[in-house]
Amino acid sequence: MKFTSDQILDMVPFARTLGMEFTSISDGSVEARLPYRGELSTMGGGLHGGAIMGASDVVGAVTAALSLNDGDLWTTVESTTYFLKAGKGEFLVARGSVTKEGESLVFVQVDLYSDQEVHVARTGQVLAVRRRG
Repeated sequence: MKFTSDQILDMVPFARTLGMEFTSISDGSVEARLPYRGELSTMGGGLHGGAIMGASDVVGAVTAALSLNDGDLWTTVESTTYFLKAGKGEFLVARGSVTKEGESLVFVQVDLYSDQEVHVARTGQVLAVRRRG
């Protein structure tokens, strides 16, 4: 499938709520930015883990969708996030890539970095796919 940033934001209103901006969309990889805003912070001023996981889930689903055909259906069945450092700065960058694609499962990895390229988190996702045609 092919998507533009505006199409993704229309299909995933939660991404718009988070304030995400898709900066790169290509076959098998996606990059998006999540600006730091006070309402997304936690105690101590870092980015809340829920915001990090939300951005990661959106990027993971879009990344998987790029490897599918029109009409295929997919859903996340497993998602594990490892928090490596506090998320601070002007924005968070989430980079997703497909690590393995099978007939009924797609495996995706999303790495999240601060605007200073500090590795903040890594998420591994497994998505179930129902192929059409």
